[in-house]
Amino acid sequence: MTESKESKFKRLCVFCGSSPGKKSSYKDAAVELGKELVARNIDLVYGGGSIGLMGLVSRAVHDGGRHVLGLAFITSFPHRFFSANH
Repeated sequence: MTESKESKFKRLCVFCGSSPGKKSSYKDAAVELGKELVARNIDLVYGGGSIGLMGLVSRAVHDGGRHVLGLAFITSFPHRFFSANH
C-alpha cells in the first residue's frame, strides 16, 4: 500500500506530447508522474489527448481514482472543456 502524501495543490495542469517518444524512459516518467499525482491526492488538468505521453499520464491518474479534466483547443471552439473517461 502506498503512503498518501498531502499537497497544497488540488489540481495540476500538465501538457506533454501526444507521441510516446522514442525512449521508453519518457513513457515510464509519464506513468510515474500520474502515479505521483494520485499518491498526493492531486487531480489532473491536461491537454485532452488519449494517446502518447498525455494519454499515459491521464490513464494513470484516472486508474488511480483521481479526477481527470481534458482541455481541447479546437480552432473554431477554443474554449471547449470535457471530462476524460478512459
